[in-house]
Amino acid sequence: MLLIYLYFILLVKIYLSDYFQQRYNFIDMFRSVGRFYSSIVLKKDTNQAHELAKYAINFISSGNPAPSVLERTKMFHTDSVICGLSALALKTNAPHVLRNEALETTLGKNPKVECAKVFGSSELVPIEKAIVANSSAVREWDSNGTVFGYANDAKRQAGEFGHNDFYPVVVAAAHVNKKIDGATALKAMTLQDEIRGRLCEVFSLKTYKIDHVVHGAIASICTYGALVEAKPEEIEHAIGMFVAHYIPWRAIRAGKQLSDSKGASAAISTEAAIMCIKRAMRGFVGPKDIFRNPESIFRFFENTSGDSPFDITLSNAGQDFAVMGMHFKLGLYEHQSAGALEGLQKMIFDSKFTQNNKIEDIENINIVAYEPAFGIIGDPAKKTPKTRQSADHSMVYIVSTILRKAFENNAFNSSLDKINNLDEVWKTLMLEPSDYGYTALFDAKTRSLMEKCSFSHGGKSYDEKYPEGIPTSISVTFKGNKKYDSGFVMFPSGHSRNSTANLKDILNYKNNLLGKIALSEKDLTDKLEQLNKIDKLSNADLQKLYECKINVRKHSVDDKEFKEWMMIILT
Repeated sequence: MLLIYLYFILLVKIYLSDYFQQRYNFIDMFRSVGRFYSSIVLKKDTNQAHELAKYAINFISSGNPAPSVLERTKMFHTDSVICGLSALALKTNAPHVLRNEALETTLGKNPKVECAKVFGSSELVPIEKAIVANSSAVREWDSNGTVFGYANDAKRQAGEFGHNDFYPVVVAAAHVNKKIDGATALKAMTLQDEIRGRLCEVFSLKTYKIDHVVHGAIASICTYGALVEAKPEEIEHAIGMFVAHYIPWRAIRAGKQLSDSKGASAAISTEAAIMCIKRAMRGFVGPKDIFRNPESIFRFFENTSGDSPFDITLSNAGQDFAVMGMHFKLGLYEHQSAGALEGLQKMIFDSKFTQNNKIEDIENINIVAYEPAFGIIGDPAKKTPKTRQSADHSMVYIVSTILRKAFENNAFNSSLDKINNLDEVWKTLMLEPSDYGYTALFDAKTRSLMEKCSFSHGGKSYDEKYPEGIPTSISVTFKGNKKYDSGFVMFPSGHSRNSTANLKDILNYKNNLLGKIALSEKDLTDKLEQLNKIDKLSNADLQKLYECKINVRKHSVDDKEFKEWMMIILT
């Protein structure tokens, strides 16, 4: 009897499924609801700002990313926090200016406005002040995660950059809404990366000289709004306000010597984004339907007959989330240098050329790269960087520093024959803050190597492989025409499609390398344990997550008075 009943139910289910699919496009209908299918598409002929708001609210309540997705988000968040703490410890300028500004506006124990905490403090400050300070610290080294805006779908390969600079928004929201626990916070960080990453796939801001942080600001409005229970129309108004009032140009990244604005761009835009959603929740009405507004950046730069220029594909469940395509930086370097670094270190690992050659015998270091790497960090204007912000965007400085470190590390060279994988080379030669300090910046050997660097454009065969990968090759030629060549590098260690590196092991090394700059050994152990179990934390734990005692140096890493040996002793 039971079997007959089950058979009948199955027939009814099949019949109804066929019926609705034929007459009501059943699947598309449920995709628009966004709860029962793994992904949805916000069509270009709809009000995407409003739909993004609904998607974010639904995701917080019913999104179901796979454990592997949440684990990767957790790794990115931990990486970002340790980057931020170490930047504060070495007294970098913008993070300290913004942190001090926030602490000048402490609110006491019973604040009447939304509040949160800056890294290393238990004081409550206005929430946008906490977010701008924390996001600035996270981004300062330019060493946390990167997205290239590239999906398998040919229509979603706009190739916009972006970084995981916006997580402080989620932790700040936990101060406002006490119902947010660690599991919700981790899911919200995934949501933030999802919206930001998918926008990077469909609209290239850099093409129009607009800074990439716009996508992160929109994602932050959606995520914060969903977490503090804003209405969809309020989130829509806030997105409209931000796009209409606060668009940053890439002027902040132009020039021979870059300024604090480069590192603080994400932070300042996020500050504005949070002010927008706060105002919208208080009743301010911003421009609606901003993606279809003919005079906003989207349709102004990509003119249409009335629709938005793009569909937006977003995941609800499973493993296909934008964060899975984001890349880790295994040290301090501009992300487009990763292919050259992998190639150089692979050469050292394979040929051991630092053992039986002299650094002064190097005649040429040639890097073959793609556009835009060839034009951005291969720019001749960056051949003589005088600031850390310029040096970490100078391919010649980055490569020359790694090469100098390899030759100077006697312990490394004596043990090179015993090293059995490239991961150990990455860890030993990892670029850290002191490699961009005043002393390192003007090191005579590094400068000599920089003069020997040349660039070649790889042409179509390289260009067409970006942004899927980071297509690069590098060669080093010594006197006597002794030449070492890396071969073609596509997916270097840290890249989401790299399958050879032990990513967790290298990141653990990086977290400890940077973390010990900021915290005592015990405090670092405790902090990493907290961060690595964020999904198990209570709301009270989240509110204390960024509290710690930071070992701030007397001199900034960027000052002439800063000495590397002082940092080693203090840590």
